[in-house]
Amino acid sequence: MSITAKIGSMVSAALASQDEVAAREERTSAAQLGTTAVGDCPERAAVRVSGVIRSVVLRPTDRVQAVEAELYDGSGSLDLVWLGRHRIAGIEPGRRVVVDGFVCARDGRRVIYNPRYELFARSEDAE
Repeated sequence: MSITAKIGSMVSAALASQDEVAAREERTSAAQLGTTAVGDCPERAAVRVSGVIRSVVLRPTDRVQAVEAELYDGSGSLDLVWLGRHRIAGIEPGRRVVVDGFVCARDGRRVIYNPRYELFARSEDAE
């Protein structure tokens, strides 16, 4: 790497917003785990993705309750939907997970229904 490229990289890092830094960290973490980047997930395919849960919502309906969570990995986000559930222990904002499932589209967004998941230890528990 040339000195100009190094300086450019250092300036970019210094001027990066918190969101850009967080996105870069999430992409790095996903790459280290060997999971597919959310932004690269093809529709109608089985995938393994990882990231942080940004939000969790209970969707009570007349027919079926569902827990919906947004997973973000720095390259994009997708919705995780567990049908017939009103709560899932450990699925909460800020929690890191690895998820396996089949990607489909709903209202222009990527969705995985009833995914298999693995929770990471909370960062404050690891310290």
